[in-house]
Amino acid sequence: MSLKLAVSLVAAVVATSAIAAAPAHAIDSNIARQLNKLDPQERREQRCDIEAMSQIAKADGGFQPDKVIAYSRADIVEQGNDIRAPGAVFRSAGDWYKLKFKCRTGSEGLDIVSFDYKIGDKIPRSEWDRLYLYD
Repeated sequence: MSLKLAVSLVAAVVATSAIAAAPAHAIDSNIARQLNKLDPQERREQRCDIEAMSQIAKADGGFQPDKVIAYSRADIVEQGNDIRAPGAVFRSAGDWYKLKFKCRTGSEGLDIVSFDYKIGDKIPRSEWDRLYLYD
């Protein structure tokens, strides 16, 4: 299976799953199965993106994220099971917002050991093309 197809499948499963209702750090078995088809580096990144959406949805900000891009404004930094995404973004209700997060997964890249994030400002539509963002 191609990486693009696997990532699309993970995104589709996440979009149709009730991740906001799941306990913290838990993922659906269908999502885990799709993530296991990815190489370990991509698996960790996708798992951290899923965790970001879940935690943002559960927070009091009223956001309902449907997409996270960890590398939109800056490259991610990976070291072992740690991912730092200082230039991430997320989409909620058709708008994009700045995001940065630090994520540590377990050795298989599926379990979240720790996760911290900070939501930034709404990204003006005039910047979307430069950042490859979309409706």
